[in-house]
Formats: sequence, structure tokens, C-alpha cells
Amino acid sequence: MAATAREDGASGQERGQRGCEHYDRGCLLKAPCCDKLYTCRLCHDNNEDHQLDRFKVKEVQCINCEKIQHAQQTCEECSTLFGEYYCDICHLFDKDKKQYHCENCGICRIGPKEDFFHCLKCNLCLAMNLQGRHKDIHTSRVVAHVLPCGHLLHRTCYEEMLKEGYRCPLCMHSALDMTRYWRQLDDEVAQTPMPSEYQNMTVDILCNDCNGRSTVQFHILGMKCKICESYNTAQAGGRRISLDQQ
Repeated sequence: MAATAREDGASGQERGQRGCEHYDRGCLLKAPCCDKLYTCRLCHDNNEDHQLDRFKVKEVQCINCEKIQHAQQTCEECSTLFGEYYCDICHLFDKDKKQYHCENCGICRIGPKEDFFHCLKCNLCLAMNLQGRHKDIHTSRVVAHVLPCGHLLHRTCYEEMLKEGYRCPLCMHSALDMTRYWRQLDDEVAQTPMPSEYQNMTVDILCNDCNGRSTVQFHILGMKCKICESYNTAQAGGRRISLDQQ
């Protein structure tokens, strides 16, 4: 019998606790490589000396009734919704972020799907406004720039990106070392108190750099990830909650 997350101590997951810092989901993945239960492949890989192949996952365990069953979107025992979004190829369970599975990329991407197309020459999903007017990045004479996230951009496209911001247009990860700017933003946040009606408000955020989730105090200048301290974050749904009302 497979050890549960609580028995092996791997993920620290308590019964009924939904999701992890990476994903919001109502189940644990049963790793086919070691038969252990983890909330996601990232949690598994951070605790084990091997990697979980998400495509080989066959079973999951409901966080509420703890029934182990074949991977699916809803628990067959207690009807717990494992994920607003579920891909039966990648076995990705999460909140609905307009994700879609790209068959050519072989993975799920953040959409909406209708805003992107897959370029077979570049082997990338690109924004629709580039369709028919971008050059194959592998054959173009323009030098390609490799971003920290691993994506490739033409040097000219990279320079245009820097005029608009600092994030990869494909995955939204920071394309530059933003550490110094984040610390400046720390000072600005500290020196800019929010109006009284916002001082005790919190918000759930998703970090575009580490993919972690955290709950932080709302601030108009930015909300810092508690995990990697990046301000490259976005609100991850849910309403703002007054600390006085918790």
C-alpha cells in the first residue's frame, strides 16, 4: 500500500487542506515512480532525489474522503472538485486561468487559447498578433536572445520587449535580474501608506517568477511574493479580506 503524504512526511499535507504553494487543487497525485502522494510534481521533485513524470500519473487521492482513484476532475466518492481546470494528458489540476493544452507543444499553457497560435517552424505558441508577420526564430538572420526562462526571442523583439516591460511575453517570467528594483520597491511601499480602508486588506497572489501562491497585504504599488520576494505577481482570484474580520 502506498504511503500517504502524512505517513511519509513528504508534503506535510493535512486532510482537507487544498492545494500547495504552486497549485490550487483538491487532490494529491500518486507518483508512479515511488508510490508517494504529493500535491504536485514540483512538491515531489523538491523532496525526492528523482523527478515525477506527470504524463505517467494514473491515480490521485481526494483530499476530503482520501479515496485513491483514477485521475479525473471530480471525486467519484464525495464529488469534491479536484480542479476547475483539468488536463487528462498533463494531469494538471488548478484554478481556471484560461489554460489550454497545446498538442504541438505537448504541455498546457496559460491562455485564453483564442489569443495564441502555435508556430510549427518556431515550435512555440505565440500571440495572435504575430501570426503571419514574424520570422522563424531558428532560421532568421537576426540573432536570438535566450531569456532566463529558456524562451528564445529575436534580438530585435527582445529590445522591443524592454521598451514595454521586463517580462517574457510567452510565460510572464522576469526576463531581467530585478533584485535591485524589487528592493527599491520595498522602500517605496514602506514610504507609501495605504488609505485607512485598505490598510487591513489582504489578497491572494500568484507569482509569475516562482509560480508560488501566497496571501499578502494589498498595496497599490505592488504585492510581493512571500516565497521569492518578487513583485512580478498577479491577483489569483478570491476577494480581499479584512484582517479584522478573520
